[in-house]
Amino acid sequence: MVAEGGEMTVEVERAFIGAGCNRIVHNVSWGACDLISFGAQNAVAIFCPKTAQILTTLPGHKASVNCTHWFPSSKFAFRAKNFERHYLLSGDADGEILLWEFSLADKNWRNVLQVSEKHKKCVTCISAIVLSQTDALFASSSSDGVVSIWEIIFPSSAGGECKLSCLHSIVAGRKPMVALSFVELPGNSGHLALAMGGLDNKIHIYSGERSGKFVHACELKGHNDWIRCLDFSLPLHANGEPSILLVSSSQDKGIRIWKMAVQNNHADSTKEETSLAAYIKGPIFVAGSSSYQISLESLLIGHEDWVYSVEWQPPQSSSIEGTECYQPQSILSASMDKTMMIWQPEKTTGIWMNMVTVGELSHCALGFYGGHWSPSGNSILAHGYGGSFHHWKNVGTDFDDWKPQKVPSGHFAPVSDISWARDGEYLLSVSHDQTSRVFSAWSNQSLIEDGEAWHEIARPQVHGHDINCVTMIKGKGNHRFVSGADEKVARVFEAPLSFLKTLNHTSQKSSYADDLPSNVQILGANMSALGLSQKPIYQYESKEINNNEGIDTLETIPEAVPTVLTEPPIEEQLAWHTLWPESHKLYGHGNELFSLCCDHEGKLVASSCKAQLASVAEIWLWQVGSWKAVGRLHSHSLTVTQLEFSHDNNFLLSVSRDRHFSVFAIKHTGQDELSHELIVRQEAHKRIIWACSWNPFGHEFATGSRDKTVKIWQLVNGSSVKVLMTLPTFQSSITALSWLGVDSQKNHGLLAVGMENGLVELWTLSNTRNNYGDVAAITATLAVRFDPFLCHVSAVHRLRWRSAKKGEDSRSVQLASCGADHCVRLFQVHV
Repeated sequence: MVAEGGEMTVEVERAFIGAGCNRIVHNVSWGACDLISFGAQNAVAIFCPKTAQILTTLPGHKASVNCTHWFPSSKFAFRAKNFERHYLLSGDADGEILLWEFSLADKNWRNVLQVSEKHKKCVTCISAIVLSQTDALFASSSSDGVVSIWEIIFPSSAGGECKLSCLHSIVAGRKPMVALSFVELPGNSGHLALAMGGLDNKIHIYSGERSGKFVHACELKGHNDWIRCLDFSLPLHANGEPSILLVSSSQDKGIRIWKMAVQNNHADSTKEETSLAAYIKGPIFVAGSSSYQISLESLLIGHEDWVYSVEWQPPQSSSIEGTECYQPQSILSASMDKTMMIWQPEKTTGIWMNMVTVGELSHCALGFYGGHWSPSGNSILAHGYGGSFHHWKNVGTDFDDWKPQKVPSGHFAPVSDISWARDGEYLLSVSHDQTSRVFSAWSNQSLIEDGEAWHEIARPQVHGHDINCVTMIKGKGNHRFVSGADEKVARVFEAPLSFLKTLNHTSQKSSYADDLPSNVQILGANMSALGLSQKPIYQYESKEINNNEGIDTLETIPEAVPTVLTEPPIEEQLAWHTLWPESHKLYGHGNELFSLCCDHEGKLVASSCKAQLASVAEIWLWQVGSWKAVGRLHSHSLTVTQLEFSHDNNFLLSVSRDRHFSVFAIKHTGQDELSHELIVRQEAHKRIIWACSWNPFGHEFATGSRDKTVKIWQLVNGSSVKVLMTLPTFQSSITALSWLGVDSQKNHGLLAVGMENGLVELWTLSNTRNNYGDVAAITATLAVRFDPFLCHVSAVHRLRWRSAKKGEDSRSVQLASCGADHCVRLFQVHV
């Protein structure tokens, strides 16, 4: 996207999105276009499994996205050979369902329609059947106990309108349905069956015509806990008779396969209704001119916890033209026992057996919410309790050999803060998911067009409290950061040897090599049982004999194995083996930490905590290295929301919930001595001030508030402030600001403004100074308003410009952002 503001032309493009998957069943769908959709807070995220990159996020939902479903999904990929447009359904916790169109030609997305008759409660499942290139049916279930069946007529040409009509609404009663599956009945054109399962432990079969009502046909009993997933196979032609298999999974840890066979003789079936044989064979129902008998084909026992998902391997083409297809006898199941299994009938006996088991070995994960096949059937994907993806690909030729693949990753709760490494080699983020994560670029990837892609490369802190703030130490020496969580202590972390060596394999090679202490002996870190401290692993320490080896309990935490990574790591490595050791704890605050910042020389760290009293709202100054408290600054009466040092490190700016900002003068009087003085305390806005940022070329600064305004101020003679200008009122509350210096000679800059609605704007600021160095005139122009498809879908929590390295093009800079939508985003800005 390009826009012109004043003398400056600004172009913005997406560089990276990191996000975790919402932790709920039916949230992920693998489309016939070989793209994967999932809900990330209120957004629908799309990622490409080949590049392991999130391509875009789709804004529109106002509540958490519970389920997504492709038209056509991988199950109907054999019918999608000539489709020019694919469609995606998404349902949220408010009951809204949206339909999206994806054009294969230009890779563009558009919101086609919003289902007018929304559910009264959250959408729990969406299942669809593609009948032709322009016709499809889908069913949606909700916690309100209603299952709605819809018909969609897709446009025959690009840009046309989709027509949606509700065929039928089925009231399930007090126990809602949470699993659905559609199928075309064999030997009976125009008739469909819909299987529903839920909290009553039964599977309900409804039958109906394409354009009519669905009637209750029968119910299947057998499971003794909630039904979590259902999936019909395509018609099978065994011994010349067409039949369908239905697979069901439940919280009773079992999987059942039901056979639905066409009955040829009505008379025989009615005579046997009361006999034992009929009881064993199961119920019979009539649809149109055919009758169908359902019987239990097999019971699969293998999982040790709830089985959340089962899915038939997608049909494969049996001819070169792709006109004919067959249904592979292969089922993928995913469970909360941390495993996925592939079940197939044994060749000689026909008994269904577990042929392949893959799983997650990390100690902290609880298991999988769902498993999915790729359209070709040679890859499987799971999404887990930690918002993570797990991708395996069958790379074997003569035998199965399932190998883990790279996947996108990110936080699964609001991201509260971000901080760049000193020279911008990587980006550190912290979140209410109680983790901190490091993202960096890797080069020489054959699948990425420009040869560089960003990935999560480390998870330095896995904590027991929500993490609210973080700051990297900017000075020389080893990589260090300070983080503050929902506890009264700030924690200091130092990079281990394994991370330092890993950095040399990224495309952002570290320039720290000359500054590194030669005696870095710490290889990595181990997690404590309570998840609060991280203890160092020394390079030459001897391993003690552990009598409990091999026993995985809550009391015995497995040992981390820090390694040097030569390619982007997968979830199992990230979750356990990339921790940083904790070197210091900073005690002093009376409440939970809320804000942190470091000066630009890496000598001081300032911190604040949540406060409702002036005595608690003090700002503490810590000396880097000794980590002694060297100052306690009093000014505010409520929580200090953001802190920032001026670029010459002479002043500290703080903004607060009390609607005031304060400027402190900071002076180093000796090696370990510091003086500080409150210069200005001023009420600046009518509501809470959330954000502030200094001009890199002077003593001007910006403040942003819930009152939807941004004000530009100047510190005059180091003793007073004056307001230079107020930007035009914005559409939403201002929650993040970051000022970039573009041209020091002309004093030109770019101010990034992040809002509560997730949108981001860039404003060009230019000013002229008089002979005394004060600003004589300042002008501000809107340079670019980011496209909503680029932006966050919830509040922006922080914006940070990346400092340009020596030799890099200063006209192309990167802007990082994080927000309540669980996303970390990176934008390439061409000035």
